[in-house]
Amino acid sequence: MPEILIVGSGALALFFGSRLARAGVKVSFLGTWEEGLAALDRYGIRVADPQGIQSYPARVERDLSGLAKYQQALVLVKSWQTERAAEQLSCLLSDDGIALTLQNGFGNREILSRILGEPRTAQGVTTYGANLVEPGLVRPGGAGLISLQIHPRLTDLVKVLQLAELAVQQVPDLASLVWGKMIINIAINPLTALLDVPNGHLLESTSSRSLMGQAALEGARVAHALGVKLQFEDPARAAEAVAESTAANISSMLQDLRRGAPTEIEMLCGAVVELGKKHQVETPLNLILLNLVRSKVELGASK
Repeated sequence: MPEILIVGSGALALFFGSRLARAGVKVSFLGTWEEGLAALDRYGIRVADPQGIQSYPARVERDLSGLAKYQQALVLVKSWQTERAAEQLSCLLSDDGIALTLQNGFGNREILSRILGEPRTAQGVTTYGANLVEPGLVRPGGAGLISLQIHPRLTDLVKVLQLAELAVQQVPDLASLVWGKMIINIAINPLTALLDVPNGHLLESTSSRSLMGQAALEGARVAHALGVKLQFEDPARAAEAVAESTAANISSMLQDLRRGAPTEIEMLCGAVVELGKKHQVETPLNLILLNLVRSKVELGASK
């Protein structure tokens, strides 16, 4: 039976874990969110679908002192948790293993590579989505795709993902997809978090549509300064198309704010601002969004 370690216990971690477990893969979770881990211990992975709530077997990995025993790992923690997760994973991933990050934001692969080593680190981008209903319970967001860099150690993991009936492709230029998703995220996530609305509501206001477009355009200018060729010509329209196709979705950043958790704003708008400074690209709206989300988090924590 194939075996995989999932680092994280949030919405996407549960979604991928449920699909893998349903296909007969032995799934273990590594994380620090005790409510989520306790729910997995007690109920397994629970999935809300039109037929009701389905449950799939899983175990929680708590022993970091044993032998490195996993050859395959999916890293699905929030970006601000990546370094801690990599340190934990270094105790459990075998020397010939591979850790695949499907996280949002910029810089996660570099952190993992610094701690785990380049041969044990691979990066991907996914358009699958999911909403966390409560600890251990997820509602899938519909069809999606996993795009992966070409890496010699990914062959077996690709087979496992395909066994779970997940759509997978390997691409020669992952940077284009990483930046494409990042641009969509900076256009949608901060605004939905600040306005407390589902993705599609951003399209109902000319003002919010204008802000989406400006944020996306700033991100695209930074990407172009880095020599990244994007897969879309109009970043504003690309962001609007995703907001429309995921209209009912609650963005991950809004989910984080609603439960009082840290957000990924530093690895999204923060990264665009810093890279913009480095390459002399103006990013005024991303700086404003960065500081507004920071302020919302700080004010919420002070209550």
